[in-house]
Amino acid sequence: MKLEELKVYQESMELGEKVWNLVIKWDNFSKDTMGKQLVKAVDSIAANLSEGFGRYHFREKKNFGYYSRGSLYETKTWITKANNRGLIGDKDYNQYVGVINDIGVKLNNYVKATDKQLLIKEDEVEYSHKKED
Repeated sequence: MKLEELKVYQESMELGEKVWNLVIKWDNFSKDTMGKQLVKAVDSIAANLSEGFGRYHFREKKNFGYYSRGSLYETKTWITKANNRGLIGDKDYNQYVGVINDIGVKLNNYVKATDKQLLIKEDEVEYSHKKED
């Protein structure tokens, strides 16, 4: 499977583009204080998935899944602050939070699947050591 085929990656990339298009319209002060941090956080979701996907060891892949999830929660915090400060309306806020929550479920499933791959790999190694005895 290719990285680009992962639904969680696709949705993370789409969210990043939507947030970029939102923030680019803000005034300079809002862009400089909140916008940059929001864009960095949302872009890190897909970026960490990419980095983990490129790693050889499942444990590293799993860790980058956790980093991605951390960036997702940071994104949710900045979106909440943007709503609280009147930079986005309640309707848009609710849509963003819905997408973020959906990505969160997919990210958790991705980490669980990676964990299962890790357990299978560890069982194979343990079995091969027993076989040699």
